[in-house]
Amino acid sequence: MQHIFRLILVFSLVVAAKADLNIGTVEVKGDTQTIPVTISANNPELQNLALTAFGAHGRYQVKTGGAYTINFTAAGGNQVTVAITKGSGGAAVHRETVSGTSLRNALLRAADVAVKHTSGGLRGFFAEKLAFVSDRSGQQAILTGDLFFGEVQSHPVQGKQIMGPRWAPDGSKILFTSYRTGFPDIYVLDLRTHQLNIFASFKGTNSGARYSPDGSRVAMVLSGEGNPEVYVGNPQGRQVKRLTNNQSVEASPAWSPDGGRLVFTSDAAGGPQLYVMPVGGGTMSRLNTNISKYCAEPDWSVADPKKIVFTAGVGRGFQSAVYDFSSGAAKIITKAPMDATEPVWLGDGRHFLCTYRNATSKAIYLIDSESGKATRISPSSLGNAWSANCLAQ
Repeated sequence: MQHIFRLILVFSLVVAAKADLNIGTVEVKGDTQTIPVTISANNPELQNLALTAFGAHGRYQVKTGGAYTINFTAAGGNQVTVAITKGSGGAAVHRETVSGTSLRNALLRAADVAVKHTSGGLRGFFAEKLAFVSDRSGQQAILTGDLFFGEVQSHPVQGKQIMGPRWAPDGSKILFTSYRTGFPDIYVLDLRTHQLNIFASFKGTNSGARYSPDGSRVAMVLSGEGNPEVYVGNPQGRQVKRLTNNQSVEASPAWSPDGGRLVFTSDAAGGPQLYVMPVGGGTMSRLNTNISKYCAEPDWSVADPKKIVFTAGVGRGFQSAVYDFSSGAAKIITKAPMDATEPVWLGDGRHFLCTYRNATSKAIYLIDSESGKATRISPSSLGNAWSANCLAQ
């Protein structure tokens, strides 16, 4: 039952240090393969956004006289031209004019083009869309915007204990859990019609809903039959099929990139741990992370199917960790001075977002899973921000 595991996290905040969340960028040694780049633009707004984006990317080091020079030029309307040169001689590498939904969006898309042509194979993630929860208005609400909290929009979703907003793959809807009526139910927000509807409101708890990668199914946790179990239904919340059947508590299902398996949390071993099972049914098998007695909130990387990011109990708090199927081992990634929870992958398979939280504050950070570099991306003007989810563009 997802809310049970979340309550454990909330209780931990009572003893967490009341540290200031605005710790900026944390550099952690470990990745010596950074690429020095020089960033320029013909527009101050584009310049600042490009510097912010590449400054947060763990693969790059922004400096004067970099190995690559990346120049962005507003090309009129919602277009930006990116020109990449290499070395002191300025040898041309790539030039392209990129269109976007706005000039800001075009810059982020152009920056993703630059990553593709300079990183040695990484996919860009700067132009991804963001959904998150904020209490800026004095009560919890779902907001959307770009990855660097530009063009933020508030939606007609306000209530108590809003958790886990998750994009539909086509960007048309967002699923989330809320205690709007005093009980945990699953809601769906249609971003085209701005309508809010009940998705699942069975007896007991309804939580953790996530669309499959192709949008044809939804995984969720329901306790209407007595125990919190993993179910899968259609995109309308019907034709619901029960997958797990035991006396343990299940929570937070996440899809494999091919849509064939689910990873989720279960306390079948006596405490929250990660398990995988086929979507068609069968035996659930435990992932032996061997790093914590508390492993929860998993997210499966689309770009790198061998990796799952999750929340792990560390000491009296929580940090974000990554399990690698290749090695069969897990590693704690974050070194936050408070809890680092709710991790979700970005589209390159290297970076993820998570919530830094203590007893009084919450903020969203971008984490490089290879170097541990952590950069706060949610501005204080939005108040507390948490439960981020990204949509690739």
